[in-house]
Amino acid sequence: MTKEIDENTLRYDKMVEKALRGVSRQAIEEVIKDGLPGDHHFYITFLTDYEGVQIPDYLRERYPGEMTIVLQYQFYDLSIDDNFLKVTLSFNNIPEKLVVPTAAITIFADPSVNFALQFQPLEEGDYDDSADNDLAEAIADLAEDEDKPKGKSKEKGEVVSLDQFRKKD
Repeated sequence: MTKEIDENTLRYDKMVEKALRGVSRQAIEEVIKDGLPGDHHFYITFLTDYEGVQIPDYLRERYPGEMTIVLQYQFYDLSIDDNFLKVTLSFNNIPEKLVVPTAAITIFADPSVNFALQFQPLEEGDYDDSADNDLAEAIADLAEDEDKPKGKSKEKGEVVSLDQFRKKD
């Protein structure tokens, strides 16, 4: 028996999505502050037809629907906040400023450490910027705990797909 999701249901799927988006935002903020350490680099995929995406028309035509950018060697004016990722990249030696709503980002990956997050595009009102970051901090604390030695346990980790918790339309 499935229970319908209504206003009285805790939306863990949205809480987790927000926390994971916070991880990507924090990684970018650290790069803005300190630069890319070591071999780190980011692949960021976003929806080109999402409302608020500002890219040149020729890029929108070349990448209808979805585009992946790489932040590694040559990127400038990188900034991010709760609403927008902004960066200047060169395309055929022509610098272009891209403005991408953070809600349009569907994948954030750092292949240097085999790390990737996949997001569902957010609809207006899904991202409450005024909410506390308690969940993101709790996940960060859990990640720190994972790095601590735990004796000789032979238990293996479990992969959990967030799709099973997402609202079905």
